[in-house]
Amino acid sequence: QVQLVESGGGLVQAGGSLRLSCAASGRSSIRHRMGWFRQAPGKEREFVAAVTWSGGSTYYADSVKGRFTISRDNAKNTVYLQMNSLKPEDSAVYYCAGAQSWGTGIPRGDAYDYWGQGTQVIVSA
Repeated sequence: QVQLVESGGGLVQAGGSLRLSCAASGRSSIRHRMGWFRQAPGKEREFVAAVTWSGGSTYYADSVKGRFTISRDNAKNTVYLQMNSLKPEDSAVYYCAGAQSWGTGIPRGDAYDYWGQGTQVIVSA
């Protein structure tokens, strides 16, 4: 059984940093990659970043390029999202997700098979 557990969310001032973590149990079922998505109130869920387990290829939404860094620790079955230079518009619930295969594409939510419960990030102006 796969479980994804996020942590590290919280309240931070604009310009500050946070690091999110996602611990994956049952990791062997998540063969291809891990991703981070976010959803703000009244908005649709959007892709943030993804990283492949093998090779560590990374992918980012344009809105976070240069500010966010995704990484993975294969030994710990954990994925991280380092968020720097945070802006109020980054405020959202951040979800960790796992994909068994390439699926319909990196940024598509329906390409991911497993989801965490989410962690809240609030960036104050």
